[in-house]
Amino acid sequence: MDVYRPKLDNICFLASASEEAEAARRRLSHIYGSSPADHADVIVALGGDGFMLQTLHRFMNSGKPIYGMHRGTVGFLMNEFRIEGLLDRLAVAEVSSIRPLIMKAVDVAGTAHEARAFNEVSLWRQTYQAGRLKLSIDGVIRLEDLACDGVIVATPAGSTAYNLSAHGPIIPLGAPLLAVTPISPFRPRRWRGALVPDRALIRLEVLEGNKRPMSAAADHTEIRDVREVTVRQDRHSESLIMFDPEHSWEERILAEQFKY
Repeated sequence: MDVYRPKLDNICFLASASEEAEAARRRLSHIYGSSPADHADVIVALGGDGFMLQTLHRFMNSGKPIYGMHRGTVGFLMNEFRIEGLLDRLAVAEVSSIRPLIMKAVDVAGTAHEARAFNEVSLWRQTYQAGRLKLSIDGVIRLEDLACDGVIVATPAGSTAYNLSAHGPIIPLGAPLLAVTPISPFRPRRWRGALVPDRALIRLEVLEGNKRPMSAAADHTEIRDVREVTVRQDRHSESLIMFDPEHSWEERILAEQFKY
């Protein structure tokens, strides 16, 4: 979904910590010039999906679109790396708005924590014992006692990441849905997850937390020994991401569903 056509007068090149990404940043900056991030019209992020997530967090609500080029390990959120023709690629790139989840977690000491996630919020067991969770959607208890290794709440942007590895559904970017996906469910064994409206409030309460401790994470932010976690979409925040038209988000989602 196109948001607007960004100005291209000032480009900021950012790189992950890898030498490959840093070398690409130096070369691109030499050819095209690089502006400070505060004065840039567009951000070009060089690295993998992890670095793209960091960049999306950094420039959230800035209005600066981010165009990723793959110089890392995983590159689902990135475009193909090419030195030549960058200005032409930026001029026709599709710009999409993505909103993060907001996670509110309370730990065993009663301390409240808050973090945002563009990919997913996940809970998982900290010890050899399976976790036990009570799952509610908008105040209605849907599962009284879910025994599992963990649970993922994924956005459309994150549905092809950890969520897909746990056999969760792939969600088109514009779909108003979140995926709630169990990790190795033991009881009820046949529950494979659910799709819920993105306006829903999801509450996960840890049962027997002293015996079966669990952690929660929102993208790169992890909270240990949580007792309760709520997840919802943050409708007041957004980041902008750019894709080449021939490898748009919609095309990637379709292609991913036909892989075998």
